[in-house]
Amino acid sequence: QYGVGVKAAVVYARAVQFLPFARAAALLGDLLGVRVSTGFVHQVVGEAARRLGPFVSRTAALLHVQQVLHADETPARVDGGFKYVHVACTPELTLFHVGGRSKADIDAGKVLPGFTGTLVRDGYAAYRHLADADHAWCGAHLIRDLRGVHESDPAGQQWAEVMAQTLLMAKKMTEQAVTAGRDALSADEISHIRACYAGALAYGRQQNPPDRDGKPSRAGTLVERFTAHRDMILRFTVDLAVPFTNNQAERDLRPVKLQQKISATWRTLQGLADFATLRSYLSTATKHGKDALDVLKQLTTGPWLPEPATSS
Repeated sequence: QYGVGVKAAVVYARAVQFLPFARAAALLGDLLGVRVSTGFVHQVVGEAARRLGPFVSRTAALLHVQQVLHADETPARVDGGFKYVHVACTPELTLFHVGGRSKADIDAGKVLPGFTGTLVRDGYAAYRHLADADHAWCGAHLIRDLRGVHESDPAGQQWAEVMAQTLLMAKKMTEQAVTAGRDALSADEISHIRACYAGALAYGRQQNPPDRDGKPSRAGTLVERFTAHRDMILRFTVDLAVPFTNNQAERDLRPVKLQQKISATWRTLQGLADFATLRSYLSTATKHGKDALDVLKQLTTGPWLPEPATSS
């Protein structure tokens, strides 16, 4: 018998404020004088997630045709074990899905298979099968890897600091070009970046020769990674629409960590899936300047749907 406002408040307490079911029920009683059970909260949250089928389909279709897409995943505790929450996103759109961490699990979101734009991601190998896309390696992850190697042996791993400075120099050059309204770096600028990159690699090989069995050290493995994936690492220098980092995906995944911090584990996989669907909806609506309670109330008659968005 409860109306739209009460049901929207229930979902808001769970999916925006990340409250446990019992605390969400208590909150409604304290603030609204509505005495509901935890079972009622479960029911309302599940119903809200099930109403979002049209939103999920629309958002997946919009993401699939973007010029640049961010992807990432993060572990979530479910019933004493772990599953993963996957995200595909842009500054205008967010879509989560849950599963394991395999290629099939990545594809299950129905966004990345056949995607032909640029995919910004970390170095996780399971994304490599997405051969239709260009790939861009998150610069923030690479800087952290380089700093870790350098700090472990500052005198013996100076190449890592040189490479980090090369990436940061390239980042600054691309940012200045974008600010100036340019469409691309000049050939001379790209040549300079690549020359510095090659010099850092040569320095890295000099400082990290293989052992007597021909096996590289940890730092030597990082040198090989930068050698093998140069084009992917420097993608942002040849396409200014590609950002230096994958921060967009990491920001969009943060609510998963907040929910675990506030409410701990999910009891069921379906509960995690409902959370992921609702967060997809609320994150996308927020990016479009929509009020969370307003779009939750709208679910009664049908979800708010994003319009075809510009490329990120």
